[in-house]
Amino acid sequence: MVHTLVAHVEDRPGVLNRVSSLFRRRAFNITSLTVGPTDRAGVSRMTIVVDTDEHGAERLTANLYKLVSVLRVENITGVPTVSRDLAMIKVAAPAETRTELIHLVNVFRARIVDVAPESLLIEMTATEEKIDSLVEVLRPYGVLEMARTGRVSMARGTRPLGHADASMPGDELGLQAAAAAAAGDDGVSYSV
Repeated sequence: MVHTLVAHVEDRPGVLNRVSSLFRRRAFNITSLTVGPTDRAGVSRMTIVVDTDEHGAERLTANLYKLVSVLRVENITGVPTVSRDLAMIKVAAPAETRTELIHLVNVFRARIVDVAPESLLIEMTATEEKIDSLVEVLRPYGVLEMARTGRVSMARGTRPLGHADASMPGDELGLQAAAAAAAGDDGVSYSV
């Protein structure tokens, strides 16, 4: 099963390397990883998508908390979320198929952001499945190049990442969750 983990980390050099190395050392493949700034200065948000079972996701969460630069982690797989992916797709568009391609782009509610004599650059923000569908429809026309950001997810509602008590500082929140994860110890070592 695919799990989506959201981590708030210190915005410092080497943090991404430490997080991705943790997954590598534990032999987990990261399906998607996005990183960007948050509303708090000096804090970045990572959305990490990994294919593992529930036990593996719990182990990863516990191990992430052991990294000094990680402030908070939450597995948002089981909660209602809004998830989006951004794709930029360059497709061959000679004059004879250009009108058809423009119609397809409109049907998928994507946008054309650049027009060249023999190609179109299409931008689409949507679910991963909808972008996959657009790519499949465009393939017969000739996809020349594609770049995707990966999944960005946020829980629905007003509850912030971590706990219902948003007044608690991030570091205390991380320590509290790490202690809770350790309390449910099932004899598996989670050392880094």
